[in-house]
Amino acid sequence: MSIQNLQYFFAPKSIAVIGASERPRSVGNIVMRNLLDGRFAGPILPVNPRREAVAGVLTYKSVADLPLCPELAVICTPGPAVPGVIDDLGKRGTRAAIVAADMSDPDALLDAARRYDLRLLGGASLGVCVPKANLYANFAHMQAHPGRVAFVSQSGALCAAALDWAKPRGIGFSCVVSLGDAVEIDFADLMDYLSKDEETKAILLHIETIRERRGFVSAARAAARNKPVLILKGGNRASSHSIGHFLSETLASPDGAFDATVRRAGALRVYSIDELFAAVETLSRTKQVRGERLAILSNAGGAALMAIDEINTAERGSIADLSEKTLSQLAKVLPRGRRLANPVDLGAGASADDYAAALKVLSEALEVDGILIIHAPNAMTDSSEIARAVIEAQKRYRSGVLACWLGGETASAALALFAEAGLCSYNSIGAAVGGFGHIVQHRRNLAMLMETPPADLANFAPDRATARSIVESGLSRPDGVLSEPDSRRLLASYGIPTLESILVETADEAAVVAERIGYPVAVTLSSPDLPRKWDAGAVALNLENAEAVRSAADGIMRRVRNIAPEVRIEGFALQRMVVWPHSRQLMMGISCDPLFGPVLVFGEGGRAVELVRDHTVALPPLNLPLARQMIDRTRISKRLEAHGLRPKANRDAIAQALVRLSALLVDNPEITACDINPLFANHQGVVAVDARIQLAASDDTDSRRFSILPYPSGLEEAATLHDGSPIVLRPIRPEDEPAHADLIGRTSPQDLRYRFFGSTQKLQHHQLARMTQIDYDREMAFIATATGTDGHASTLGVVRTVTDPDNKRAELAILVRSDLKGTGLGSILMDRIIRYHRTRKTDEIGAQVISGNEPMLRLAAKFGFAAVTGDDPELVECTLRLFD
Repeated sequence: MSIQNLQYFFAPKSIAVIGASERPRSVGNIVMRNLLDGRFAGPILPVNPRREAVAGVLTYKSVADLPLCPELAVICTPGPAVPGVIDDLGKRGTRAAIVAADMSDPDALLDAARRYDLRLLGGASLGVCVPKANLYANFAHMQAHPGRVAFVSQSGALCAAALDWAKPRGIGFSCVVSLGDAVEIDFADLMDYLSKDEETKAILLHIETIRERRGFVSAARAAARNKPVLILKGGNRASSHSIGHFLSETLASPDGAFDATVRRAGALRVYSIDELFAAVETLSRTKQVRGERLAILSNAGGAALMAIDEINTAERGSIADLSEKTLSQLAKVLPRGRRLANPVDLGAGASADDYAAALKVLSEALEVDGILIIHAPNAMTDSSEIARAVIEAQKRYRSGVLACWLGGETASAALALFAEAGLCSYNSIGAAVGGFGHIVQHRRNLAMLMETPPADLANFAPDRATARSIVESGLSRPDGVLSEPDSRRLLASYGIPTLESILVETADEAAVVAERIGYPVAVTLSSPDLPRKWDAGAVALNLENAEAVRSAADGIMRRVRNIAPEVRIEGFALQRMVVWPHSRQLMMGISCDPLFGPVLVFGEGGRAVELVRDHTVALPPLNLPLARQMIDRTRISKRLEAHGLRPKANRDAIAQALVRLSALLVDNPEITACDINPLFANHQGVVAVDARIQLAASDDTDSRRFSILPYPSGLEEAATLHDGSPIVLRPIRPEDEPAHADLIGRTSPQDLRYRFFGSTQKLQHHQLARMTQIDYDREMAFIATATGTDGHASTLGVVRTVTDPDNKRAELAILVRSDLKGTGLGSILMDRIIRYHRTRKTDEIGAQVISGNEPMLRLAAKFGFAAVTGDDPELVECTLRLFD
């Protein structure tokens, strides 16, 4: 994962075409023609030892014969010759190369490139086009219009198809990049580069496979903070794969894990090339939409009702409940006799003024986040005139408007007006509601991106010592599968309610224990090799006396020995039957995805889980908002509501159980699989009726590494100020936002100017959220806190760094509360961040300092920063080399 030398793919000053050819329709010929037809401004240097010229340009016999070092090379030679060409280019100093050929030996290609820090795009790459720079270093059959959207695909065929699809529609690109086999440069590299590219306002990815996700998730999260990231993934959408030893492993398909990753990264997944480009247009043109509550304004009641049906079916967003104030205002502007409700029906004969007046009212309504205007053509109205009125009203009131103009020929002129005005418009109700769905889902995913779960739940202290004892003991078992009592004890140590289970060895012992715990009881065979005990007849419920217990246990043993004689049997688990009235059967669990690591599964439980398939997958760690979203994504979430005489289930208890399961996993990454099925949930709370857990020693593979880094509690430490006052240094957390605002408020205007390079009186919520909700993979912010006599913790200062994807340089900023200067706090914070980056192996730390900021310059000098004044005399560049 690196952006080193990527600029040479997008803005080279010279290009060599290795294997340039005069043979029609050959790669070497098409690349030359595209570069020349595109009028690339720099030298184009064809290399062909057998021709004097190609496409009218004099050729060179070899790379060594080139008159200058090309910044970019397009290699069109057959695969076996490519490593040698790379070696020749590296010796000349070339820093970037596009490889068109399929590579049977990618390792040889990588070895040659890495000797010279030469970046490779491909093999099997169609190439790159950057329309604004007149750069068409590819062998596509047509080229792109200039635009503000970057399109990156592994498939050269899809890149070519996207260009063909987009051109007649007037869709432009900042760049189109074909990754091909992604031997060296991958999606993470390009997301890191494009997220900082000022010409790119949105990033579209077509993904076939991701070989490793170490950089993918953090790069996607970093890019999504800056601009929309939309992902179209090839491959299966099917969730049915073989039944494993754990339900969670069966349910957590690779595609489900990918969905979870996209959501948590703040990106948006789409499912067709048409949807991809429609979604990016919607997101770029509807920034005024504030939330998920939609008002519908229409001259056709039937069309508006169809839109409501579409929204309810898609479950993305909701119909706004108009307030009495809004309805009163509408009554003043609507034609007399019109029904006052949402959707707002203007009637077939509504004029442009009617639309504008109603739009004004809805724009000012606090309960409305977005407005869908549906217009059906008729002989009484002028579609274009109404469109102009809507455009003018939207500009005046800055409302979030989506326009749906039905019809064909009549609607085309109005749709053209909307496109010219930069408003989102659609010619069908399905497309319009789908567009609103994209806005809603993208907003939800961005909210998930900003969630950084805390290390501990409020008012919750798990019994970590007991949990570790159970885990360490379980690791010694041959297959790592815990006994049923140990599984329950492990869950209970993290506050997940369970039913007590007692393990006995024989049927006679089961009868004795049953007398002690009381009837009725349940008897279950305990075996690590029997994941679905119901299917094997290994469960008996509601046993009322000792003879029934003994008989049931003997029967279970006979059936299992007959069906599966090879399974290991540890005995019988006994439970007291507990009545949970009005309960719903849920399930939750843990699985390890081969690519994205540990995932959590939640959904409907019971015996037919694999058939019902009502479940969702999420990445740990979770907090309560993330857990509630997880619950809401399932169909059974609707059945958690009250209906008939059945009271509402306790959603908070379900969410708490999910968060505690996540915390158990974070603290004990040896857990590779877990099923809690069923989990009974009713109005009182939840209880785990049955549980299975498997362990394995931790390793460093992707399947065991968290995609989202948990809060790094191991970095917390104590320190002391000059006067002996104790403080705590720790990474920042989202819940620190109020204390961070207080820190800003207690800092002098001059110190704030030094920190933020301008006048700052008060930071807005989104600015504070960005400072406190960080990705620990890319950023670090240590805060110093002290607890007052009132028990309230205050933030005294903060030091933060943002590290580049190559881990070469970390940009530093530091802020100490103005009344705490001279206490040694600045030195303590500086020392902590330097030690952190030495551990991380970062090459250097840098900071820009205003020249008048003498305290900061002295602090930097104390820690060995070299200070240099650059082109701007008011700024001093300070750099600390951590490793020579």
